[in-house]
Amino acid sequence: MKKIIKNIFKIFLLLLVAGIIFIAWANYSIKKESEPFVSYHITDIPEAKTALLLGTGKTLSNGTPNAYFYNRIKAAADLYKNGKIQYIIVSGDNSTKDYNEPEDMQLALIQEGVPQDKIIMDHAGFRTLDSVVRAKDIFGQTKLIIISQKFHNERAVFLARKNGMEAFGYNAADVNKYAGLKTNLREYFAKAKVYWDLLLGVEPKFGGEKIVIP
Repeated sequence: MKKIIKNIFKIFLLLLVAGIIFIAWANYSIKKESEPFVSYHITDIPEAKTALLLGTGKTLSNGTPNAYFYNRIKAAADLYKNGKIQYIIVSGDNSTKDYNEPEDMQLALIQEGVPQDKIIMDHAGFRTLDSVVRAKDIFGQTKLIIISQKFHNERAVFLARKNGMEAFGYNAADVNKYAGLKTNLREYFAKAKVYWDLLLGVEPKFGGEKIVIP
C-alpha cells in the first residue's frame, strides 16, 4: 500500500513539474513572438482602419473605478485623435442586464471625443479569443490595432496572428503592481490556455451575421 501511495505521489510531482514548465514556456513563447508588434509608443503603431478595444469592467468589485478600463479608453481615444485609426470595435461581456462592457466603453469614448458613428459594438466578446476571432469573422477585419495593457496585448496579438490577421498592440498604461497582482497572476494561466485552445481549435461562443465596417 505504501509503495502505491509513493508511486502516486511521484506521478503527481512529475505532472506538477511538467505543468509548471509548460506554463513558463507558454508565457515566454507568447511574449517573445508578440514582442515586435506591441508598443507603448504611438509612433510605433502603423495606421489601420480599425482598432479592437478589449473590454473590462469600469468598476472593481468594491465599487471603485477600474484603472485598467480608463487607461484603455484613453489609449483608444489617443489613437483615434492621432489619425492612426478610423473605427473602434468595443468588444466585451454583456452577459447580464446590469453589466455591459461594450456600452460602458462606448459612452466613455464619446466623453473622450470619439464620434459615436466611429464606434462599433461587439456584445459577444466574452473572452479574448472571442473578441479577436470575431473581429475577423464577423467584422471582416484582417488588419487590427489591439488596445489593452501590455500583458493582455501580448496574448491578443499572438492569437490574432495565429488566426491569420496582421495585428499590432497599442499598450495602455498599466496599473501599479500591487493593484494588478491578481490580474497578472491569472494571465500566466491564460497564456498557457492559448495553446490548448489553438490545439483544440476552440471557436468563439457566438457567431452571427457579418457586420460591414464602412
